[in-house]
Amino acid sequence: MKRVDPPQPHSTMPNAAGGGFFSESELAELEARHPEGLSTQDIVELFAGRGDRLSEATFRKYVQLGLLPRSVRVGRKGKHRGSQGRYPTSVIRQIDAVRALMAQGFTIQAIQGELFRLRSDIDALGQQLGQVLSTMESAVRDQAPRAADDIAARAIADARQVADGLLEKLRAIEQRLAMRARMARAAV
Repeated sequence: MKRVDPPQPHSTMPNAAGGGFFSESELAELEARHPEGLSTQDIVELFAGRGDRLSEATFRKYVQLGLLPRSVRVGRKGKHRGSQGRYPTSVIRQIDAVRALMAQGFTIQAIQGELFRLRSDIDALGQQLGQVLSTMESAVRDQAPRAADDIAARAIADARQVADGLLEKLRAIEQRLAMRARMARAAV
C-alpha cells in the first residue's frame, strides 16, 4: 500500500477535533495527487498526520448515515488480489464540513436532513463524470487514429471544463441552500 502524506496545513482555523481544516489549496493538491481516490486507512492517516483524530468507526458511521458517499470497489492488479474500496478525495472536504457544522452546534440529524441532502449526489455526479471522461481519454489514446486523437482529445478537454463548471455551479447552489437552512435554524 502506498503512503499518503498529508499536505502541509495552511489554515489557522481549528476544527472541532482540535486540528485544522484543510485549506482549499490543500484539498486541490490532494485531489490532484489522488485522482484514483483514497482508502479508509489513507483518509484516517491523513487526519492523524494533522493531529486530528478520525477513527475508522467514525468514518464508517458517516458513510452509513449518508454524510459521505459509499466506496467504489476497484480491482487490484495481479491474480487473486481482490478489490479495495476507494473513496473520492472530496470526502476530506465533506468530513471538514461535517465537523465544522458539529462545532457550530448542529446535530448529525440536522446535518443529514437539512444540509447534506444534495452534497453527496453532486459529489457522486462529479465522480461519475470523471470516470466517464477518463474512460473516453483512455479509449482515444488506445484506439483512435492519430488525426482523430487531437480532435477527440480537445472535445474531451472541453467536456471536462463544462463538467467542472457545472459541478462548481451545483456546489454553489447547494451551499446557498445550506446557508438558508442555517439561517432559518438560527432564527428559531
